[in-house]
Amino acid sequence: MKTTLLLTGLIWCVIAVAQQPPQPSKEDLAKMDFWVGKWDLTWDGGKGTNLIEKKLNGRVIQENFEATEGNFKGYLGTSISTFNPRDGKWHQAWADSQGGYIDLIGIMEGDTRIFQMTSPRQLPNGKESISRMRFYDITEDAFTWDWEASTDGGETWNLNWRINYTRAD
Repeated sequence: MKTTLLLTGLIWCVIAVAQQPPQPSKEDLAKMDFWVGKWDLTWDGGKGTNLIEKKLNGRVIQENFEATEGNFKGYLGTSISTFNPRDGKWHQAWADSQGGYIDLIGIMEGDTRIFQMTSPRQLPNGKESISRMRFYDITEDAFTWDWEASTDGGETWNLNWRINYTRAD
């Protein structure tokens, strides 16, 4: 009887350990740390701010975007980003004050960080479009962010919006 109970307990322990989700490495979690902080933003025709914070035990990055001047004044957006150790990729969900919502998946290309739409959007002309954001020229106190679109499956990209990030005091 004791042997059966011991064996049953051992089996439950093995099952419990096997069901634990994989844990991300510190390196994977740190790949978006450059973005964390308070930022002043400028772009052709406008200015804004973006507060990026680590949440939920450092596993989620939360973004709070606000266009404060110019052509997009009053536009607000928020995102949450997290690293999924099951597929080894970053994922982001974005929502904004105009009712927009998109899912993006992270791609790392050298020192460039990219979040790309997970599925194409149908355009009125019948073509499919995918969009992506690129973070590049990253330093401790600045980087460039581009919002780009492609109608040829990602072969070529067209710039829609460039934002220059400068770390705020």
